[in-house]
Amino acid sequence: MDHSIQIRKMKQEDISNVYKVFREHDIRKPFEYIEQCWKENQTGNRITLLAFHNEDFAGSLHLLARAKYPCFVENGIPEINDFNVIKPFRRLGIGNQLMEYIEQIAFEKYGVVGVGVGMHIHYGQAQRLYAKRGYIPDGRGLTYHNNQLNPGVKIYADDDLILYMIKNVKESIHL
Repeated sequence: MDHSIQIRKMKQEDISNVYKVFREHDIRKPFEYIEQCWKENQTGNRITLLAFHNEDFAGSLHLLARAKYPCFVENGIPEINDFNVIKPFRRLGIGNQLMEYIEQIAFEKYGVVGVGVGMHIHYGQAQRLYAKRGYIPDGRGLTYHNNQLNPGVKIYADDDLILYMIKNVKESIHL
């Protein structure tokens, strides 16, 4: 375990720093969004983990108790969401540690976890990370704006073209 990396739940006093660091690294998250994430942490609708490298904010990851993807909603599967590691801190194991912590929380509480990943080149590292961590496609194909795509449909390969995957699904859940 790399002791220069610390992972913990978000605190209210983190809001301004998260916003500032995201803005400095061209990660476009409005201040109001970060505040809303904090509020959802208070209600239990979201768990936000923050990563620090030598005490510098290095990234974040969320677990949504109620997913946005209809298949996950129907099956009570929480969704890993909005995964960000600040560029200078990439390739240090921070993403894997964030995933390790969030999976532990999800498995203890739900026994299963899901994630959606974009299908264009900017998501290549995330695609590889999820595959290496044992995530498998849910078997419903690609989605666009959380709607299943039918054969022959033409869409843009933008941030809304998503493949949803699951890990450690209980035997009783049939997707």
